[in-house]
Amino acid sequence: MAEAIPGPAAKAPPPAEPPPVKQSQEHAQRRSRESIWGLRKAIPRSMRLPFSLGMPVLVTIAWCVLTLGDKPIFNELFLPSPVKVLQATLQMIFEHTLFDAIWASTLRILISFVAAALVALPLGIAMGAFEPINRLMEPVMAPLRYMPISAFIPLLILWLGIGESQKIAFLFLGVFVFLLPVVVTAIRAVPEELVQTALTLGATRWQVIRTVLVPAALPDIFDSFRVMNAISWTYVILAEFVNARQGLGYMIQLAGSHLHTAQVFSGIMVIGLIGLLTDALIRGLNRLLFAWREESVG
Repeated sequence: MAEAIPGPAAKAPPPAEPPPVKQSQEHAQRRSRESIWGLRKAIPRSMRLPFSLGMPVLVTIAWCVLTLGDKPIFNELFLPSPVKVLQATLQMIFEHTLFDAIWASTLRILISFVAAALVALPLGIAMGAFEPINRLMEPVMAPLRYMPISAFIPLLILWLGIGESQKIAFLFLGVFVFLLPVVVTAIRAVPEELVQTALTLGATRWQVIRTVLVPAALPDIFDSFRVMNAISWTYVILAEFVNARQGLGYMIQLAGSHLHTAQVFSGIMVIGLIGLLTDALIRGLNRLLFAWREESVG
């Protein structure tokens, strides 16, 4: 009688995977145990708002403690209370002076910003794409980045007078000297593989610039407009200190000369608020126009 041939050993069944609910709970517990102080780690969504509002709230509380009460620690001539600043802001709104000043400063910034972009973009693209042009222009453009732009005010007054053209030229110069190297760097940061691939496929140099270099560099250039926006609102105060009749800088200078400290603080805070709003606008446009970059990064 033939002996039975033993069959292969039966395999143990694989361990059952935990249900998805249990996995999600374990993942959440593990994330909750992670430190929020990890290097370059995003904090939980539930903690973002407290961290964003924490310091402004603390500064406001300290400001109130130092300036409010029957005997404030600081005299309102040196540090007005938030109530005085709010009253000064409302007064300028009702007198129709605040919005006129905002419009005058915004118009100067827009004109100078557009003019600087119209010059810096083509010149920066040419310098980034062609090394001979870069070698020719760099010795002249590089030192401008290290010169104090405010030092050019006397020269601009001498050349253009004390009218509106002098203010526009000053703001133009302040934006141009910082925007130009950003454009050059963005053009040079485009991967060489993209350029060589386009040339291999028969594209001309102009076609490579138009269809490869500029589209690839444009998101970084547009994102740098946020920095240029901050520079513009910083320099507009200096520009409007010289023979201005309207503008936030003129309003701050006039209030300071009459020791209206609350109006000075109001003008400074209005500029900060406008800067935040325009920065958010530029950031939103960047995400809208270049959504493909966000998707590729994600």
